Amino acid sequence: MCLSLSCVAVSFPQLNRTGRVDSAPDEPHAFAGRPPTGGMSRARKPAWLKSRPPSGEQFTEIKATLRERDLHTVCEEANCPNMGECWSGRDGPGTATFMLMGERCSRGCNFCDVETGGMSALDPDEPANVADAVAEIGLEYVVLTSVDRDDLDDYGAAHFARTIRAIKERDPSILVEVLIPDFQGEPELVREIIDAGPDVIAHNIETVERLQWPIRDRRANYAQSLSVLEQVERESEIHTKTSIMLGVGEYDHEVYRTLSDLREADVDIVTLGQYLQPSRSHLDVSSYVHPDKFETWRTVAEEELGFLYCASGPMVRSSYKAGELFVEAVLREGQSVEGARRSARAASQSV
Repeated sequence: MCLSLSCVAVSFPQLNRTGRVDSAPDEPHAFAGRPPTGGMSRARKPAWLKSRPPSGEQFTEIKATLRERDLHTVCEEANCPNMGECWSGRDGPGTATFMLMGERCSRGCNFCDVETGGMSALDPDEPANVADAVAEIGLEYVVLTSVDRDDLDDYGAAHFARTIRAIKERDPSILVEVLIPDFQGEPELVREIIDAGPDVIAHNIETVERLQWPIRDRRANYAQSLSVLEQVERESEIHTKTSIMLGVGEYDHEVYRTLSDLREADVDIVTLGQYLQPSRSHLDVSSYVHPDKFETWRTVAEEELGFLYCASGPMVRSSYKAGELFVEAVLREGQSVEGARRSARAASQSV
């Protein structure tokens, strides 16, 4: 079934008779080969791309707790624009996404601000330190992610699993979401994460198939990422989640195809957000996508394709409070999908 999409003053996906989306004539042209880098983004940043600067007592307390235990967050390392909102909180404890296995990554993706190379040995105390920090901050919902560690024999899967177990052993009621690497597609390593018992397993597809390289490191690819998500759905009842960046040169029909492929893999939750250039040496922004268009993609994802939940907006990121609120409403409060969607959207709009 195709949706009737309202017309507004931006380019929207146009559905053809096959149910696919035709690219609009004013969509950005995709680059050939390596993306343009080393300069300013071609388009001026629009007024709707605003974020609250980090501040507040909760923000300060979380930062102090992290520094005391020598812990890292992707919020800081990737310069997330939502750090002020998530860390400061409003109606409860703030949220931080813990980044495991150091602050330096073995891969060099052209969109990411995390440093590449020079990785250090794993800290054997990190799983316990993360569990202690979670308890001290008072989190009821924890997000764990990590750098890629292709230099390790198991790419860090066992360390990741130990951290999940350390949190759950301390308090089984804490909901744990993990945003995992692809572990080079090795099923036994993905299974190690499944067996540790997180509540949500996320792995990001990042962009459409045509743009995987040069946007992502060559060791990552579209089929490999899909296989990770498919395995989690096939071998467990754990909710699955992924994220797509817009504004990197994609066409509308490619976004639709990506969403369709993810649903065929039975992925439950998807987030769509605007790519923002971390520095002049990173991939340029190809276009700034209007918030109304993000809303259209949300409607397509939930009402046409059947995702349980879609968080879609310029400032949305893969670890985003609205998605966490949806999962909490379903798993902890037992709300229906529709009720959980309403609760998550109402809470995110009030911030």
